[in-house]
Amino acid sequence: MKKIKVPKNVKLIINLLEKNGFEAYAVGGCVRDAVLLRKPNDWDITTSALPEDVKKIFNRTIDTGIKHGTVTVMIEKTGYEVTTYRIDGEYEDGRHPKSVEFTRNLIEDLKRRDFTINAMAYNDRVGIVDEFGGISDLENHLIKCVGNPTDRFNEDALRILRAVRFAAVLGFEIEENTKSAIIELAENLNKISKERIQAELEKLMMSKNPGLLECARQTGITKVIFDEVDRLYGAGMLDKVLKLVNDMPPKHNLRWAGILVMADRQRAAQILKDFKFDNKTVNVVSRIVAAAKRPLPADRAGVRRDIYEIGEDIYEEYLEFMKVYLASELVEKMKGIGEKILADVSSGSGSMENRQENVPYKTIEYDDILNEYKDIIEKKECISYKMLAVNGKDMIELGIERGEKVGDMLSQLLYKVLEDSSLNDRKTLLDFACSVTSRDSR
Repeated sequence: MKKIKVPKNVKLIINLLEKNGFEAYAVGGCVRDAVLLRKPNDWDITTSALPEDVKKIFNRTIDTGIKHGTVTVMIEKTGYEVTTYRIDGEYEDGRHPKSVEFTRNLIEDLKRRDFTINAMAYNDRVGIVDEFGGISDLENHLIKCVGNPTDRFNEDALRILRAVRFAAVLGFEIEENTKSAIIELAENLNKISKERIQAELEKLMMSKNPGLLECARQTGITKVIFDEVDRLYGAGMLDKVLKLVNDMPPKHNLRWAGILVMADRQRAAQILKDFKFDNKTVNVVSRIVAAAKRPLPADRAGVRRDIYEIGEDIYEEYLEFMKVYLASELVEKMKGIGEKILADVSSGSGSMENRQENVPYKTIEYDDILNEYKDIIEKKECISYKMLAVNGKDMIELGIERGEKVGDMLSQLLYKVLEDSSLNDRKTLLDFACSVTSRDSR
């Protein structure tokens, strides 16, 4: 009998249920992960006890899903979901059963689950209950539906995406019949909320194998939920973009910026909004995507301009992204092109518009930029309006008209200081503003 390591509180719950005449097992993903010697995120328990029985046995419980048989048992500050064996009724919306029927039969409960590797139960007395070949599929690195895959995906269309996600997280293959059913039923993902799809995509993107988005494309999933992937494939860029994402550190903003890097800022933002991401994610990722299209700075003044224009709040994150991006095949062909544009920009004669859109890259030492950035921050060199030695009130006192003209003058002063930080002196800047005002008034 194969033993797995179960936390003491999970054992306590199982033992108390058994002492009161009920069956109880750890079930689902926690058993799968324990067999794989991975640390489970949480431990779920299934039992023949009805919810009201569970509530009588344990002092502290929360009715987290009592209609579906789930009671959360609190031990100290940790909650453990305890769910009664159940049989799901008919699925009418492709996501939730119309009704739930409690049962005393563990196997009936396990057979309603999505994949064989998630349909195992365990306790120390019985060992692993594996009616559907989950252990074998773990050993063979297979994602396979319990029973008929068409039935499983018709019950809950989100399982279509979960199959790819589990394959990515675990590094497994999808069994052929399961894959065929995914291809046949991918359109059913239209029934699933964007929030649920986002949650699954996030886990896939943060996995060790985000490149399995290619599997999602091959099976028709991305055509339904993430057509940017298909657009990249049509442009012959998907393999390079997916390699970039694979090479990125497993950080939320960097991975999403990677998959969206060929889009412009507006399109990237819209895709993220469609997936119902929070405003911070939309803002930061779309800004990194836009900043990736800029030329790299050639000197310290260029770094100061970049910090201001890209934003100090994301600049270090942007540099982390660029370290991987610049080494990728996506920009390899761009090296050495557009040197004149870059030279113009570095000297200050290039326009803001040219600097921000579709400018090729120049080979440059990433570490030099990072070191310059850190030194600029440490020395508190001016990189924003609030750090200027003068402000709007000073401009008005010089006789400059309120509103747009004050803003224009402050912009000129800021860019002058970004070019030469030693000019950030109140008298120097006021003298310059006076000279410009006098010249313009002639």
